[in-house]
Amino acid sequence: MAIVVPVNRRLPDGDARTRILDAAEELFAGGGYDATPTARIAELAGVPKGLVFHYFPRKIDVLISLVDERTVVTEEDVEAVPGDAAGTLSKLAQMLPLRASPAMRRILFREADTHRSVRERLGRLNTEIIRRARFALELALPGSRGDAARLEAAAATFAAVLLYQESLCLLTGHHIDPDAVAELIAHALG
Repeated sequence: MAIVVPVNRRLPDGDARTRILDAAEELFAGGGYDATPTARIAELAGVPKGLVFHYFPRKIDVLISLVDERTVVTEEDVEAVPGDAAGTLSKLAQMLPLRASPAMRRILFREADTHRSVRERLGRLNTEIIRRARFALELALPGSRGDAARLEAAAATFAAVLLYQESLCLLTGHHIDPDAVAELIAHALG
């Protein structure tokens, strides 16, 4: 589904680089990277086309910057509740929301198939979320370190929910509640 943006529409004020990235995010999410000409990004951002190339020498640099700058996992400590794996995972889900808009998530999953840098970024995000979920579970379930395979599977499942829930919702229309998944995982870990 393409998003149609009126030709005379411009993004709100802000620095030019940010407006360029905002425009690219909107356009890439709507019609895809390949279908978005650089001139259209400049037009929506309200900047000359040459300024786009000043900040981003190639169009792919716009996509790489979007992905690197707008899909961030915050660097906060994991708050574990000893004996409460579900509560710990729920807290992790609240403190670890991917700093990515639904539009950025659409871009990530659409462009990962054709752009290696996007696929690599998605892989790094997944790895980081798994690492944090596993660590949170280890803290919440003292003595469970001997069951590394189960903790890894639980962490990977929870990471998948956090990372892919937006895409799953778009595909199926069903929202997956991370708290409900945390309860299921906690129950499975016993």
